[in-house]
Amino acid sequence: MVHAIAKPADRPTDDELVRRVHGIGEIIRANAAEAERTRRIPEESIRALTDAGLFRLGTPRRYGGYETSAKTMLDVSSAVAEYDGSTAWVVTLINVACWSAGLFSTRAQDEVWGTNPDAKVTGVLGSPTAEARPAQGGIRVSGKWYYNSGALHSEWSLLGAPRIDEDGTVIGHNIFIVPASEIEIEDTWFVAGMRGTGSNAVIAQDLFVPGHRVIATIAAAEGRHENELVADEPLYRSAWNPLLVLVLVGPQLGLARDALRRVTAQAATRAISLTTYAAERDSAVFQTQIARASLLIDSAHLHAYRSAADIDGAAVAGTYPDPVARSRVRAECGWVVELVRDAITHLIDAYGAGSYADRNPLQRIWRDSSVAAHHALLTPAVGYEVYGKQLLGVDEQVVPFI
Repeated sequence: MVHAIAKPADRPTDDELVRRVHGIGEIIRANAAEAERTRRIPEESIRALTDAGLFRLGTPRRYGGYETSAKTMLDVSSAVAEYDGSTAWVVTLINVACWSAGLFSTRAQDEVWGTNPDAKVTGVLGSPTAEARPAQGGIRVSGKWYYNSGALHSEWSLLGAPRIDEDGTVIGHNIFIVPASEIEIEDTWFVAGMRGTGSNAVIAQDLFVPGHRVIATIAAAEGRHENELVADEPLYRSAWNPLLVLVLVGPQLGLARDALRRVTAQAATRAISLTTYAAERDSAVFQTQIARASLLIDSAHLHAYRSAADIDGAAVAGTYPDPVARSRVRAECGWVVELVRDAITHLIDAYGAGSYADRNPLQRIWRDSSVAAHHALLTPAVGYEVYGKQLLGVDEQVVPFI
């Protein structure tokens, strides 16, 4: 039985959700420095985001969620990133992990959201130290999963591990959902950027997971789901790996927009050191740098939103993108990362050495963007190779899933 609350939630428009972000944006911005210092998002920001419904993007409407789309996730996460990159990353990862939980059986979903439509899920889908062994009625799992962004604020974790038989042979790979109360968080997140995400390691030791909270990873990657209601819920027909990759560029888009805004806002009053220019805006070189950065950011948006449209269109149509289309999303996301990185570099070059002052948010934008860009799913060279192999009909596969 599905324990929906009184009625399915009315889905706010994308514009309304973005307005909600801007309505609490100054809270997020005011807490950004504390998030960096404490290596976690302040509870004031988490409460504001929760109250605004901004963690419900991937939650089924049956439980009061908004069940939105790939485009909406980009809209919201990029808007949050205009105020703080770490907060945007946590919003992104919780929403996409909730979406992933929506691929499980309704029995599992009942346990996650049946009494709490604001229940948050985070996840790490792979770990070199983790393993899952068959057990009566489910599996037993052990291991350590690094970089569980948002785990400090979530009630559930979505984890992945190779499935091992009695002889120690790998016989598959599983994804499973476990209550946060049954795992341990180890404080391991000491990094140069995205410090506020609290992306610590989580540990499980011989933890039993019932079978209804376990799915085969390859099934998810191929569009075969345990959600019995998927025929009526297009969001959960979205291509698995492409959506997991795509959402990661949302914060990049917002960080780039914020950097452009900050640099141009001061151009009329800020001089260029050791030149005759009393205002940056009067310099042809500065004008060119701004134009190039703006065009790079526009290009990043065009590629990201084309991928979102491809994912959403296929989900609504009930078709699963072929490997060429799926691999193009991965390549495009790597391209978006490179475009944003180049744009921020142009903006910092235009602004000058003051960009790196501790008091200047530009240096945090630069660090946050760089660290987030090095997520394994966003590595440009790997994405290009995967896409190139598909375009050329090369059978060799260098990544576990496309």
